[in-house]
Amino acid sequence: MTKSKEKPTETPAQSFQYDAIIIGTGPGGEGAAMNLSKSQKKVAVIEKQTSVGGGCVHWGTIPSKALRHSVSRLIEYKSNPLYRFTERPRRLTFQDILNHASDVIGKQSSLRSSFYDRNRIHMYQGEASFVDANTVRVTHLDGSQDTLSAKTIVIATGSRPYRPPGVDFDHPRVYDSDTILKLEHNPQRVIVYGAGVIGCEYASIFKGLGAKVDLINTRDRLLSFMDDEISDALSYHFWNSGIVIRHNEEYAKVETSDKGVILHLQSGKKVKADCILWANGRTGNTDSLNLEAVGLKADGRGQLRVNEYYQTKVDNIYAVGDVIGYPSLASAAFDQGRIAANAIANGQCDERLITDIPTGIYTIPEMSSVGKTEQELTAAKIPYEVGRAQFKHLARAQIASTEVGSLKILFHTKTKEILGIHCFGERASEIVHIGQAIMEQKGEGNNVEYFVNTTFNYPTMAEAYRVAALNGLNRLCD
Repeated sequence: MTKSKEKPTETPAQSFQYDAIIIGTGPGGEGAAMNLSKSQKKVAVIEKQTSVGGGCVHWGTIPSKALRHSVSRLIEYKSNPLYRFTERPRRLTFQDILNHASDVIGKQSSLRSSFYDRNRIHMYQGEASFVDANTVRVTHLDGSQDTLSAKTIVIATGSRPYRPPGVDFDHPRVYDSDTILKLEHNPQRVIVYGAGVIGCEYASIFKGLGAKVDLINTRDRLLSFMDDEISDALSYHFWNSGIVIRHNEEYAKVETSDKGVILHLQSGKKVKADCILWANGRTGNTDSLNLEAVGLKADGRGQLRVNEYYQTKVDNIYAVGDVIGYPSLASAAFDQGRIAANAIANGQCDERLITDIPTGIYTIPEMSSVGKTEQELTAAKIPYEVGRAQFKHLARAQIASTEVGSLKILFHTKTKEILGIHCFGERASEIVHIGQAIMEQKGEGNNVEYFVNTTFNYPTMAEAYRVAALNGLNRLCD
């Protein structure tokens, strides 16, 4: 969308209860609300759930990562030679590890709630819907209503799992990534339909708990937006751990019974399991907002179009987070909210999301990347070289028994500018930020030789950067 025209000057007679109303308290809503409050704006926030945090805290990012952490530690314990001759632990269930996730959810929600209190932001609990471009109706759980008005409104309602028609999500053996947190039985075999980020993460979790997992991928490879080598490493690790990956498959129907489910695929295959996790796509939470009242229309995925300031085609209405689509990351959503708030407070904002947004995928092991892939650089005919470090050669990885994985640095053969960082292995989502910090330096500051000339603590996983940099520089032709 092109940049919107200047907002019309309001008449002095216009007055509103608030300078801004934020609908939703996920990362995008929080980023907008906090920054508007710090700009001395009077802010109200509407949250339909009983506690703040949005899907990020309650159903998505935090719960799945907490579950993943518990399972990863269990796997690490089982593989540690110090415990091979002691009593083996009982098999943990999904309910066991949910307890840890629940604790984290509570802590995060309580912390984020305190932010709103400290910044004197008014909180309304209920369902929000537009009356007009400056007015929002809040319907509370008891049926009572409040009508709020504001000069500016920010939509930060997030997204929810896509539910195709014909699949009975009310059945106790059929789950999506929200309802899986209510799983009460201990499945021995699980079907994960959809091999995107969420599907791959939960496939790791269930496999780590000892379940047999069938991962149904509607495409020809896992996570094709990642660097091919990193994606292939995950595919091999899944295969080696016993996960059955079925590529290029589409569902025909889901047959349910009291004992489990049978997934019928269009290829004619049938896959049987105790339950199915549907993890194939998401849709924006815009259907209950009464967008028609303000002349807005979401696309087929429930998403809204915005300009560089996150402004919709209605000048005083903004949208941030999952509800606008790409990149659909909690980290990016917070920055979008912050940038939108600055644009609202100042009329414009020179800040933008960084070009190279890091990706962290919390499979077991983790995957993370920032910048260009080899495939993108080759297609663009950019001359580059590759530096690699295998974790199995690092002392810290040997000490911690986290030897699966590697780090890859892509850099320009002439300028030595870092073009991409790709990592597979334990703590990959943390390790990648070391490389990102150097990538973001301008001019001569972004140079792969930095990793050779600096001194890293020893032993650390960060040492992988020195190893990879030397490996890549040694490949250069004089």
